[in-house]
Amino acid sequence: MRVSLIGQAAFGEAVFKRLTEEGIEIVGVSAPAPGKRADPLWTIAEESGLQPIDTKFLKENEGIEKWQSLNSELGVMAFVTEFLPNEILETPTKGTIQYHPSLLPLHRGSAAMNWPIIFGETETGLTIFWPDEGMDTGPILLQKTCPIKSTETLGSLYFDRLFPMGIDAMSEAIALVQAGKAPRIEQNHELSTYEPPCGEAHAKIQWHNPAQQVYAQIRGCNPQPGAWATYKGSRIGIFDCEYTNTLEAGMPGSLLRVEDDGIVVRLNGGIIKIKRVQPEGERKLSATDWVTQAEIKPGGRFR
Repeated sequence: MRVSLIGQAAFGEAVFKRLTEEGIEIVGVSAPAPGKRADPLWTIAEESGLQPIDTKFLKENEGIEKWQSLNSELGVMAFVTEFLPNEILETPTKGTIQYHPSLLPLHRGSAAMNWPIIFGETETGLTIFWPDEGMDTGPILLQKTCPIKSTETLGSLYFDRLFPMGIDAMSEAIALVQAGKAPRIEQNHELSTYEPPCGEAHAKIQWHNPAQQVYAQIRGCNPQPGAWATYKGSRIGIFDCEYTNTLEAGMPGSLLRVEDDGIVVRLNGGIIKIKRVQPEGERKLSATDWVTQAEIKPGGRFR
């Protein structure tokens, strides 16, 4: 089967490799054009003798015509952040399928992995669906579920589960299309949720919030966009951490003590041990190195 692939980053590259290993004929690739660093999917496409197309170019008439000239049977969208015109989606004779890292219709939008962790949910998954003109509104082809662990971060959820599961799911979905057995199950739009991109404003820690809520916010923003707070007027990114429901005296956000493997901060209903931080404009480093270098002593308060 002739496949045209749109994607980017390590996930797009991994899908390309899997399809190639399985004997799928990839007749065209679209990825972000190289900037300071070449995109992995763009690079592997060139190394395989293909001439990749800049994904933004697919929004223009000339790009649409170029995509149509590939004469592909199935379009595959593997990690696509651009909103593409219907002409692109409908060009392949069997249609186009897309990977989305949530259980649609839940968590439509570009931050589908951040919000389930931030909201304290215990399960998520992925969907392979048939995209249409809406934001993640097309019919479902297949879904896979996975738990969200109590210590889960955005990074671990994606790289440990949703990434490898997604590669397998793409392969399974293409096989179903090839066999003429791929369903188109309409989403229940009444159950849909949509959250905005998880940005800097959402990552600002409010220390008066319940302890579990603060802990979930930090995990759901790790590594991107990175939860943050200020300490004595300086912005500090907060990443790897551990939570316990031990109650200790002090105001939420208070730096209680420095330990060998982190700094202990009081929460509203527990304590958190912060292990990795990032001072503004600097690289990430261990929290203990930060307090040593900045000569910070217990008794201050994050705000």
